[in-house]
Amino acid sequence: MRKQYNFQPGRNGLDAWDVDNLIEASARLPVNDVPLDSITDVDTDFWFKFGPAPTVRRIIEHVRLIQEVDASFPIILGADGRVMDGMHRVARAILEGRPAIRAVQFVTEPEPDYRDCSPEDLPY
Repeated sequence: MRKQYNFQPGRNGLDAWDVDNLIEASARLPVNDVPLDSITDVDTDFWFKFGPAPTVRRIIEHVRLIQEVDASFPIILGADGRVMDGMHRVARAILEGRPAIRAVQFVTEPEPDYRDCSPEDLPY
């Protein structure tokens, strides 16, 4: 699997969570069905808000990831309901017309692995 991070605005840059660490931290959380229409991130600039512009080539890369996704893993939601891992699985579920998706959700979010960073500064 490719190295991935979840980004959120920090004080002087971005805070980043290593998705491998999120998976480990969420391993014991209960899995629930979450209605897809409750995931508000699908109406945001989720994949491109902190990175390069959404060129056709970059969108095609995401389409490939949506096609290849392993839907057997639950998505990971932050305590506030934002998607921390699994947006390609969310997109696939919507495309397939499913009403809900399996998810785990943090009650208390883990601390970010990196604070006030830039995506290009992280190890990939």
